[in-house]
Amino acid sequence: MKFLITTAVAYVVYLLLTIGSGTVFLWSNAELIIGAVFAVVVGALLKNRFIGKDLRMLNPVRWFTFLVYLFPLFFAMAKANVDVAYRVITGRINPAIVKINPNLKTDLSLTILANSITLTPGTLSVDVDEKTNELYVHWINVDPEVLKDMPRDYHPICHNFPDWARRIAG
Repeated sequence: MKFLITTAVAYVVYLLLTIGSGTVFLWSNAELIIGAVFAVVVGALLKNRFIGKDLRMLNPVRWFTFLVYLFPLFFAMAKANVDVAYRVITGRINPAIVKINPNLKTDLSLTILANSITLTPGTLSVDVDEKTNELYVHWINVDPEVLKDMPRDYHPICHNFPDWARRIAG
């Protein structure tokens, strides 16, 4: 079951990435065959990675939640771009590496959070403590008052990103 789902998703992604490059339903015959071969290889290699132990990521509500999450993520990225530009112009930076504990249980939710932090200018995910799932983040402007609450309070660094990651990947 995992193999078939992973293969189907890989094939659909391949078709979406190569749309409009042929004559048969927007793809060439060779592309349809090559895409199927690559999808089978990806399905065989990644069946346990993509789906995991359970099938919860096949829930369409989780995918819809992820699409909704992109709006606050893009807004946070735009806001952070302005902040970083301000700090570059004025030279007001106080960089440090801080530890946050987002209380995420799954690897996928921690990966979503780490990627969201790294995509946001002014922050960079540096390391993960695999035993406690605490995340080390390089932050461009650390307020000394905020450091007192670390690793408990993650909101000054990543706002509500962990809540979204928890909703998406459980």
